[in-house]
Amino acid sequence: MSLRAPRAGDQFYVEKAQEKRYDEEEKLGLPRRIVEWIVRVLGGQIQPPPALDARSLQAYLKDGVILCKLINALLKAANMPVVPFRKKAGQAFVALSNLDSFLGAARAFGVSDVALFQPSDLYEGRKGQLLQALNCLDALGRLANLKGFRPEYEEAVPPKADWCKDDDE
Repeated sequence: MSLRAPRAGDQFYVEKAQEKRYDEEEKLGLPRRIVEWIVRVLGGQIQPPPALDARSLQAYLKDGVILCKLINALLKAANMPVVPFRKKAGQAFVALSNLDSFLGAARAFGVSDVALFQPSDLYEGRKGQLLQALNCLDALGRLANLKGFRPEYEEAVPPKADWCKDDDE
């Protein structure tokens, strides 16, 4: 949970809009697809989180260990050097260091800078900011698909716009 004061003014409305966007992505199955892909990539090394709500997902990814294992699996498959990380990340600075390692490796793998998140987006536990981390993982999964990585990431099917839906729906 974040130790920061609640947002006020314009930041309050920005955060509420981000939370609404997270809820929309959750309904479309983004967290589920990402977690299922991570579990498939890492095989028996990890278990899925107990739930897929924002709080459980944030706690699952917060220390960066799972993310570093994921990126190392992708890097090994691409014959690139793996990144070092600490498997026991109980302290904040160690977890943030793991997240920095993941982000550097994701950049080296080919994820664009605009798709990357800030370590605090994941570490602080705010629902709207968690979406930035999920979007980064979504971009990583799509890039892994382009590079022929298996198991394949299940990309989202974009919803139809209201103006192009059939009358039957």
